[in-house]
Amino acid sequence: MLVYGTEAIIPAEVEISSLRIIQEAELGDAECIRSCYEQLALIDGKRMDAVCHGQLYQNRMSRAFNKRVKPRQFAPGQLVLKKIFPYQDEAKGKFSPNWQGSYMAHRVLTGGALILAKMDGEIWPKPINSDAIKR
Repeated sequence: MLVYGTEAIIPAEVEISSLRIIQEAELGDAECIRSCYEQLALIDGKRMDAVCHGQLYQNRMSRAFNKRVKPRQFAPGQLVLKKIFPYQDEAKGKFSPNWQGSYMAHRVLTGGALILAKMDGEIWPKPINSDAIKR
C-alpha cells in the first residue's frame, strides 16, 4: 500500500517539494504544500495499518503452528532415551539404533531443556533440548 499502485516517492521529496512532484501534480505552491502535508499525515496511518497487519499475520501463523505442537513434560527422576545425532560417533550407519539410553532426567530447566544423568549417577555437563529426548 505504501509503494505499489502508486509511484514511489521518498519521504524527503514529499516534505521538500521537488521539481518532479510539482510538475506531476500541476498545482500551485500553496496547493502543493497542502497536498504534501496531507500525504505525510496519511503515511503514518498506512504504516500503522501495515504494522497491525504484520502482527495479526504472525499471531495467525503461531496459532496454526502451535496446534500441531505436542508439549513434552518431564519430571526429575524420570527415565528417558536420548536421540543419536548424525555427527555423533554412535551413528555408524543405516541400521544403527536411533536412540541411546536409558538416562534419568536429573533437572528440568525452563524452556524445555533437561540435564541428564546416567544410571550410575554421573551427570552430563550440558543441557539437552527436550526435542531430542523421549520417555
